[in-house]
Amino acid sequence: MAGKEFKQRIHRALNNASLRGALGRFADSYIVSREQVYAGRDFESLRQRIAAIKADAAGRYEELAERFTRAVEARGGKVFRAHDAAAAREYIYQVAKEHGVTDIVKSKSFASEEIHLNEFLQERGINPHETDLAEWILQLMPGERPSHMVMPAIHLPKEEVARVFSRYLGQPVEPDIKNLVRIARRELRKKFLTAGMGISGANIAVAETGTIVICTNEGNARLATTVPPVHVAIVGYEKLVPELKDIVPILEALPRSGTAQPITSYVTMITGPVPAWRDDSEGIKELHVVLLDNGRTRMAADPVFKEALQCIRCASCTNVCPVFQLVSGQVYGYIYNGGIGSILTAFFNSLEDAAEPQSLCIGCRRCAEVCPAKINIPDLVLKLRERVVTKQGLSSGYRIALHGVVARPKLMHTLLRAAARLQGPVTHGRPLIRHLPIFFSSLTEGRSLPAIARAPLRDRVKDLERPLSRPRLRAAFYSGCVIDFVYPEIGEAVYKVLGREGVQVVFPQEQACCGAPAAYAGDRETAVKLAKQNIAALEGTGAGVIVTACPTCAVALKKDFPELLTGDPAWEARARIVAAKVKDFTELVHELTRDRQGSSGQPLKESGRALKVTYHDSCHFKRHLGLDRVAREVLNGQPGLELVEMQESDRCCGFGGSYSIKYPEISRPILERKLKNIAASGAELVAVDCPGCVLQLRGGLDQMGSAVQVKHTAEILAIED
Repeated sequence: MAGKEFKQRIHRALNNASLRGALGRFADSYIVSREQVYAGRDFESLRQRIAAIKADAAGRYEELAERFTRAVEARGGKVFRAHDAAAAREYIYQVAKEHGVTDIVKSKSFASEEIHLNEFLQERGINPHETDLAEWILQLMPGERPSHMVMPAIHLPKEEVARVFSRYLGQPVEPDIKNLVRIARRELRKKFLTAGMGISGANIAVAETGTIVICTNEGNARLATTVPPVHVAIVGYEKLVPELKDIVPILEALPRSGTAQPITSYVTMITGPVPAWRDDSEGIKELHVVLLDNGRTRMAADPVFKEALQCIRCASCTNVCPVFQLVSGQVYGYIYNGGIGSILTAFFNSLEDAAEPQSLCIGCRRCAEVCPAKINIPDLVLKLRERVVTKQGLSSGYRIALHGVVARPKLMHTLLRAAARLQGPVTHGRPLIRHLPIFFSSLTEGRSLPAIARAPLRDRVKDLERPLSRPRLRAAFYSGCVIDFVYPEIGEAVYKVLGREGVQVVFPQEQACCGAPAAYAGDRETAVKLAKQNIAALEGTGAGVIVTACPTCAVALKKDFPELLTGDPAWEARARIVAAKVKDFTELVHELTRDRQGSSGQPLKESGRALKVTYHDSCHFKRHLGLDRVAREVLNGQPGLELVEMQESDRCCGFGGSYSIKYPEISRPILERKLKNIAASGAELVAVDCPGCVLQLRGGLDQMGSAVQVKHTAEILAIED
C-alpha cells in the first residue's frame, strides 16, 4: 500500500477544488482542440516517424554526442559531457564563478530542475531567476510544486497570483490578468538586462550542425539566451537527433500534442555563439552546452526501457490521463510526472523514488493512444512495477492475497464458496452489498459491491453443455474469476448465444485466474505459474477456439502468456498456440452473424418501442483489442434496441481491478463522471463487454438509486424476442 506521506499528498490534491477544476477544464478543451489541430494529418504515420528517429538516436548516443560536440566547438561553443547531476551543477557553477556572475535568468528547463540547480547555486551566493511566467510565480511561493509539465501553475487562480505579487511587491495588486502580466513583464525585464548568465534547456539538439532548438510561447527563452553575455544550455542526451531534417516531425507534433497549437509562438534555433547584444559585453557571447547523462545512457542500454527515451515532453499523456486530472503533478513527488514521469524517475532518480508514483497508473491506456512518440507507457509502467517488486518485495497484503490465495486455485475457489455461504450479514439477501463495516467501509463509498454467486458457473455448466448434432465450431469457454464466481449469468448467456449459432461450448474445469491481478501488482512469479496452469487446462479441451467474455482475460491469454513464457523451451510454443485461438465473445458473435446484421430499431413486441441503450467502451476492449466498432455493429443488429452514444464513452470507469481497492478515493470521482455521462445520455440500459466494468457501473448506479440497468453484451444478445 502507498506510504502515509504519499497518501496525504493525494488527499490534499483531491481536496483542492481549484486544482481539480483547472486541470479538468483544460483537459476537456484539450481533447477537442487536439482533435481539430490534427485534422487532416496522418497522426499514426507522424508518430511512427518520430519513434523511428528517436529510437535510432537512443541506440547511438555516444556517436551523436561526439558529432554534436565537434559541430558546436567548430563554431566556437563549448560542450561539457556531464555524467551525473553533480558534475553538471559543478560545471555551471564554475562558469558563473569565472565570470563573476551573481544573477542568472532561466527559461523553463526540466533538466535544470532534475539536477536541482537552483538550490545548488543559491547555496553558493548566486541568484537564479525563473523567467517563465508560471515558473516565476511558483518560485515566489516557497514549497509550491508544479502541477503540470507544460503549464506548471495552471492550478492557481488569478486571485492567488495577485496575493503572491502583493507579497513580493509589498503593495496591493488587483487580480486583473492583464495587470498581472504587465507586472511580471516589468519585473522580469530588469533581470534580463542585468543578469550575467542565461540558462535554457532545449527541445531538440542536432548532431549534424550543433543546433539547439527551443520552443516557447512567451519569448522569455529568446531573452535569456540572447541578452546576457553567457548562455548555458542544459541538454539531456535524449534530445539528440542525427540531422537537421529530423526536427521537422517533432516540431509538427510537439505543439499539437502539448497545447493543441499548430506551432508554438517562438521556435528558436541556436547554432554556435552569436554576437553580444548588450553594451557591457565584448565581442561574441559565450555558449556552453551541458550534455546531461544522469541515467540516460543506462536507460538506452536497457532493452525494456530504452523506448521511454523517445519522449518529446509534450505532456499529452498527462492531458488525457483521468488520474492525473484529479491529483496533478504535485502528487508524483519528483520533476517528471504522470506515467512517463514515473519511468524517467526510476532512471534519473532511483527505483525507490519511482515506487509510489508508478502505482497511480490505472492502466486505461489513453496515454499510449495519444503519445506522438508511440511509447507504450502502460506496459512500461507494469515492467517498472515488476522491478519494484523484485527489489522491494510485495506488501504483506498482496503477498497473502496473490501467493497465498490466487496462485492456489483450489484454495481460492474453496474460499469463494465459503464466502458465498457466509455473506448473508452484509448482503441481507440482496444481490448487491451497499455497506461494509468498519475498515472496509471505503470500498462501498459511492459504489455497491456484488454478492458472490451461490453457485458458480463451473457448477452450472453440466446443465448447459448439451451436445450439438452438427456443431459449426467447438469452443472452450475461459470465463475468468468474475464471471465464474460473481456473474455466472453472463456465462450462461454466452452458452445460450453461442449455442444458437451452432457452437459447441465446453468449460475446462482446471482453468484458474488469468493472472492479471498478479501481473498488475508486479508479481511475475504468480503470473507465470497461472499462465502455465491455464495453458494446460485449455490444451486438454481440443477446442478450435478459446472464447472469453472478459477483455482483461483475453489480453492475458493473447498477449501476456506468450510474453511471460518467452524463452521457456517447454512453454513458449504452447503459449503461442493457445494465444492464436483466443477470441473475445462479441468478436466471435460478430463473425458468426455478420450476414444477419443491420436490423436495428425494430420495436420490442411487448412495448412497441425501441429500448435506448448506450455503450461503455471498456479500456482493454477498445485500446488493447480494438473491438469498439465491432461491439456497436453487433448491438445495432439487435431488434428493439436504439443505440445512443454517451459523451466520453471511452473514458475509464475507474475500476482497474484492485486499483479501486487500493485507491478508492481516486476511483470514486472517475466513476462519478462516468455516471453523469450515462445519465445525460437518456439511456435505459448500459451495454458493456467487461465484467469488471459491469461491477463498477452497476455498483455506482445502485448507490445513486438509478433505474438504469447495466448488462454485458452477452446478456443482451441472450434475450429472446
